[in-house]
Amino acid sequence: MGDTKIAVLGSGANGASIGADLTRAGLDVTLIEQWPEHVEAMRTRGVEVRMPHCTERTPVRAFNLCDVATFRDKFDVVLILMKAYDTRWASELVKPVLADDGIVVGIQNGMTIDPMADVLGAHRTLGSVIEIASNMFEPGIVNRDTPREQSWFAVGGIEERAHARATDIAAILAHAGRVEVSDDIRSSKWMKLVANSTELVTSAVLNMTVMEAIQVPGMHDLMIEAGNEAVRTALQLGHTLRPIIGMTEADLTEPDRFAAALLDVVHDVYSIPGQKTTVLQDWLKGRRSEVHEINGHVVREQLRLGGTAPVNSAVVDIAEAVEHGTLTAGPDVAPMLIERAGLSIVK
Repeated sequence: MGDTKIAVLGSGANGASIGADLTRAGLDVTLIEQWPEHVEAMRTRGVEVRMPHCTERTPVRAFNLCDVATFRDKFDVVLILMKAYDTRWASELVKPVLADDGIVVGIQNGMTIDPMADVLGAHRTLGSVIEIASNMFEPGIVNRDTPREQSWFAVGGIEERAHARATDIAAILAHAGRVEVSDDIRSSKWMKLVANSTELVTSAVLNMTVMEAIQVPGMHDLMIEAGNEAVRTALQLGHTLRPIIGMTEADLTEPDRFAAALLDVVHDVYSIPGQKTTVLQDWLKGRRSEVHEINGHVVREQLRLGGTAPVNSAVVDIAEAVEHGTLTAGPDVAPMLIERAGLSIVK
């Protein structure tokens, strides 16, 4: 394991903190990032990770995306922590520098394992579910709300040879959090999609944290129904309910309650006051969000199945309006979103 050459492609908040964890564990880690000022800060000062009870500064080896073309040595493991919509080109980027027996792990939201497998081959691809709450607004500085003991991963492959590598990858990621090997990674990733569909965009369009948005009249019901649509879609596609991020088998007995139970876990265990979702962070930085890879994925799959997902469709429409500048995110968006979703506010 000590000779394993590891690259972290996408070294923003999550990637930089995980890369720092692996570096501190003595592993051979290269961080690759698209924000030049952040790369320069990491080269100059290392990665500073601010956690609730401590701050760690770790010297790291950091490179810009353009530097990948200069690499001569190949990597045994590449961890991709790019946005879901960047997955395909990110996979193409690292393909020439991946060892013949190397493995790439998509540590991302969204159903990214199949685009990765298309580019790299399913035998060199692992999917992962990630639950880490962190943010970055200053180069070189990560604010990580969930320290290692609270962070959680699941890893698994869709092809036997790749899946056989999951235990080795779990041992690497164990330096950054708790890790489980999933024997059905597509289902596990769908369960995280359920969680994301309930809270990421629905709170961001109100320009609120999840803890704030869930208190707005009608929003809790809307969040749960967005998750219910995702659950129904996953089951129609042949996936199964899986316990993730600390859930138990008891949470799987009632499919109609799964989204609500999952939202409770996210709210009670992984949310803190003032914590902004990744979607809201993107908008504050002027970037587009992953709405089409989260809520939009539910909509597209339902359309392919011959059905509809009205709540997720409404979330996508509202998010698109925010991103196009025709609507301003804020609390007054809630009634519009609820009405467009075909729901009502119970007072």
